[in-house]
Amino acid sequence: AAMGAPALGQSGPGSMAPWCSVTSGPTRYVLGMQELFRGHSKTREFPAHSAKVHSVAWSCDGRRLASGSFDKTASVFLLEKDRLVKENNYRGHGDSVDQLCWHPSNPDLFVTASGDKTIRIWDVRTTKCIATVNTKGENINICWSPDGQTIAVGNKDDVVTFIDAKTHRSKAEEQFKFEVNEISWNNDNNMFFLTNGNGCINILSYPELKPVQSINAHPSNCICIKFDPMGKYFATGSADALVSLWDVDELVCVRCFSRLDWPVRTLSFSHDGKMLASASEDHFIDIAEVETGDKLWEVQCESPTFTVAWHPKRPLLAFACDDKDGKYDSSREAGTVKLFGLPNDS
Repeated sequence: AAMGAPALGQSGPGSMAPWCSVTSGPTRYVLGMQELFRGHSKTREFPAHSAKVHSVAWSCDGRRLASGSFDKTASVFLLEKDRLVKENNYRGHGDSVDQLCWHPSNPDLFVTASGDKTIRIWDVRTTKCIATVNTKGENINICWSPDGQTIAVGNKDDVVTFIDAKTHRSKAEEQFKFEVNEISWNNDNNMFFLTNGNGCINILSYPELKPVQSINAHPSNCICIKFDPMGKYFATGSADALVSLWDVDELVCVRCFSRLDWPVRTLSFSHDGKMLASASEDHFIDIAEVETGDKLWEVQCESPTFTVAWHPKRPLLAFACDDKDGKYDSSREAGTVKLFGLPNDS
């Protein structure tokens, strides 16, 4: 029980259930992480692109960070101690790289979705594109199934295409009658989730793609969705500036996080499932303790944040903002990738 009551500083059997406990102070976990971040609150910037960065993601082993940009390229960094070292730039797309993700268990492969009506699979060992798959529309979101066999890509016309990761051929295609935002499999690989413009979470069986349930999650546009690594919760972020946390098995909302004032664009769970980072046009990233909703930390930013990603093994948060390169030309986008959680003396 990774997130059971004792881990939260509650006593063992016989104590009151956590939700009716009278403790109002922060949990032991929150205090421990706040102590850690007090000594590791440094954010460092790394030049990555010549235009704004839309998406950042870590490889499954945490050795590499990839970023996708409006400049039509992807970049890959190696994480060395407390810094990111640029390894390569991946060119080939004819339009903006809107989202990217890594293979769930192979740390050498990642896939990019672009407005040029293709997706591309890249191999960091050869630094080459190993497949270009043509799709019907301008692609805006992408995810890789937990078993590594399928890539799902959504386009601006609300079509989601399921592509066989080995043959690179389309296995299925679904046209939806609503605005499709972020897409994701559940950790068990047997359900497929979509967030939509009407504030709903649509759940399909997989691989049958039959509707299982539609949850009215938010009063306005439901923008992003993420599953926690432990398989206990998923979280959604909405235009109503709320993040809602859902029990995977019961499909009920467990709690809401309401510290942001702007539409929630991006979410990430920490590797242990205990922290949730959420970001928006607010000039900070909110880091919450999942089990209580308490504020654990906030990461200051000078502009809206497009994408956040916790490292798969360490309390390091990669993110990218809508930065302007003020030193030279305030209209030029900076295109940097940022890393929070570095030692203050580094």
